[in-house]
Amino acid sequence: MSARAEAGPAGPLAYLRAGLFNLGFFAWTAAVCLILWPAIPLGWTAMMRSADLWSRGALALLAFTVGLRHRVEGLENLPDGPAILAAKHQSAWDTIVFYRVLDADPVYVLKRELTWIPILGWYLRRVGMVAVDRKGGAAALRRMTATAHAALAEGRRIVIFPEGTRTAPGARRPYHPGVAALYAATDVPVVPVALDSGRYWPRRGFLKRPGTITLRILPPLPPGLARKAFVAELEHRIEEACAALAGTPGDKSPAK
Repeated sequence: MSARAEAGPAGPLAYLRAGLFNLGFFAWTAAVCLILWPAIPLGWTAMMRSADLWSRGALALLAFTVGLRHRVEGLENLPDGPAILAAKHQSAWDTIVFYRVLDADPVYVLKRELTWIPILGWYLRRVGMVAVDRKGGAAALRRMTATAHAALAEGRRIVIFPEGTRTAPGARRPYHPGVAALYAATDVPVVPVALDSGRYWPRRGFLKRPGTITLRILPPLPPGLARKAFVAELEHRIEEACAALAGTPGDKSPAK
């Protein structure tokens, strides 16, 4: 059953709330970027604190305007030290929340085009985000793993979305080779992450619905598995957990 069907018909107030969030979100993001600009020479620690502030403000705004909150399950499954988190990607919300979930500074694997955006792109490069040229083939994978090695050496955690793009709840896409390349090259555990954010904040929808998103951190996969076995097990765990979340009763209050 779709998130729209679960939540029931949306009324005018739901669209007003979504519009207020969008206006507030873009204003908040622009304000943080302008404040952030003088901090770029100060180093990535100051930058990451700014990112944490941005994330905290965006999630608070989402709760205030839309009534959309989240819960995190399975924090005990996060290993100490460097790790790779391989997460389902259903919504723009997924790119915000990991700043709040991880106590160490997260490093996102993201498409290279985002680093071309003025100010935001400079920030992404400055804090060591892993930019990937999707058409770059083997050379792009080598550059990605080199950047990832540097981040892991600093004790940071990497967040990657194996499908490479947002998918609707219940949909599946092939897992890209990037996650397997990182796993083989870095010798750190990979933590599968399931979520149901797309039920409340659709990938291409204006409307955002009240409720509680669940982000579920699953037991890690240890280093050393064969490539095919690793990808198959990773996909099985993530997709099975996402299916379970879709069928789990939660806060699905209809929009008012």
